[in-house]
Amino acid sequence: MLDTSVPHSARLWNYLLGGKDNFAADREAAEQVLAFLPELVQSARFNRQFLGRAVRHLAGEVGVRQFLDIGTGLPTADNTHQVAQAAAPDARIVYVDNDPMVLVHARALLTSSPQGATDYVEADVRDPAAILDAAARTIDFDRPVAIMLLGILNFVTDDDQAREIVATLTKAVPVGSYLVISHPTREVNPEAVDRAVAMWNDGGAAPMAVRDPAEIARYFTGWDLIEPGLVTCSQWRPDGNDTTPASEYAGVARKNS
Repeated sequence: MLDTSVPHSARLWNYLLGGKDNFAADREAAEQVLAFLPELVQSARFNRQFLGRAVRHLAGEVGVRQFLDIGTGLPTADNTHQVAQAAAPDARIVYVDNDPMVLVHARALLTSSPQGATDYVEADVRDPAAILDAAARTIDFDRPVAIMLLGILNFVTDDDQAREIVATLTKAVPVGSYLVISHPTREVNPEAVDRAVAMWNDGGAAPMAVRDPAEIARYFTGWDLIEPGLVTCSQWRPDGNDTTPASEYAGVARKNS
């Protein structure tokens, strides 16, 4: 059931990116945080730009043709399938989210090229087995897959559970697959980030956690981080974009064994 009285991360992020698919509670929560963490708008945009650069690299330069985007959020400009299929029209993309409002807008995520395919799975990141089972309708798990977890693992506040989720997902894909993660940290503006997280968690929304780069790096254990490694998302292969440090760290890694 859609509860518009409680802010939701997907709708708050939509507001920060200039979208209109949000409610008063989402806008109020965003403005409260922006009062002392104005960089949040910039971080949201940097994270979105990172998604585009990572997908373009994987689809265009590396040749990945399958993407599992978990915690996709509300449709906006340059969604994963649009970026991937611009480089590789035969790319196949599965989106996963647990927000009923994202489901309502899922048709905007399903406008595939004729050569490729898109699908939408309503599921929670905490149930990776169900995600993998449903994604198998569209994705061939005998071929390389890019698993995308952007701004979602922070909503799994138990560290062991978060690592177990990533392990379950990564065990399901073959050598040559990629893992793409972005995650909020305290590295850039610790006091403001701590205050923002406390306000969010006190507001009745799904609780979230921030993790330091060493904790985020553990998600890539056994995989090979590609250059430039784990960095603030604005500094991952910036390609001429603004490299101002953001309170989101990101990395892309390859499964080599």
